[in-house]
Amino acid sequence: MYKRVKKRGKKGDREAMFDRAPYADNPYKVYVEVTATFDTDGNITPVSFKWEDGRVFEIDRVVDVRQAASMKAGGTGIRYTCMVRGREVYLFFEEDRWFMERK
Repeated sequence: MYKRVKKRGKKGDREAMFDRAPYADNPYKVYVEVTATFDTDGNITPVSFKWEDGRVFEIDRVVDVRQAASMKAGGTGIRYTCMVRGREVYLFFEEDRWFMERK
């Protein structure tokens, strides 16, 4: 998960620097790939998303769309309240990236 990297500065080497895991800053925020449709008015409707383990989930319907903050994962953007397999989930669109909250 972590890979060792060598960083060189003007005053010597720092040997034990590590790249951060994708969720090191926030373990509750998961960036996901989303397939979405755009209508002629410019509205975005998510159709499916790929979870971090590679599973793809179809979105049954979008219940609500509003500007909102993620209280659990942090960050703000457009929150899509979606129904997936009978469960309500939140999908956030923040600065050209999609994320979800990890349970």
